[in-house]
Amino acid sequence: MQVRELSIAGVFEFSPRSFGDSRGLFAAPFQGEVFAEAVGHPLRLGQTNHSVSRRGVIRGIHFAETPPGQAKYVYCPRGAMLDVVVDIRVGSPTFGQWDSVLLDAKDFRALYVPEGLGHGFVALEDDTAMSYLCSTGYNPGKEHGITPLDAALRLPWPTDIDPILSDKDTKAPTLAEAMTAGLLPTYDACVAHYRSL
Repeated sequence: MQVRELSIAGVFEFSPRSFGDSRGLFAAPFQGEVFAEAVGHPLRLGQTNHSVSRRGVIRGIHFAETPPGQAKYVYCPRGAMLDVVVDIRVGSPTFGQWDSVLLDAKDFRALYVPEGLGHGFVALEDDTAMSYLCSTGYNPGKEHGITPLDAALRLPWPTDIDPILSDKDTKAPTLAEAMTAGLLPTYDACVAHYRSL
């Protein structure tokens, strides 16, 4: 498996080998030893999630209060999506910056998003599935979001699609509004949490 750290420190892309033959294909998108060596700790698993989206659906940008936050290890077992990570940690050297990775059912790349970062994606094909391994369970009182259409962020959504958002994501604040409201995690709190893992 190949591993690459993205431009936001602590975010990793994992590219497994796949093995095809006359029966079909086999791949291992998550490998615990490789993950722990790259990230510096094992993935604690609190919940798994699975979503299916039609082309143009944008989910996110979501985050959980940190600590404890919710780290995510995500991959696409069907279809294709553009996955986006936004650094929303106040005080981070890369605050307000984003990076993206194409996840699809051809290469089975996966993305690790540590606690305290914003995460979202857009489905590039109908019937696109996303699988998430989450470090903690869903805690609705601690979950937040920023609008994925925040003009100041200039996220890389394809221009040839009409975005489809939930009411919650449509009404979510911009990054600047979330910061003013005190919703965003701080870089120092996140780093202290990472060191405790």
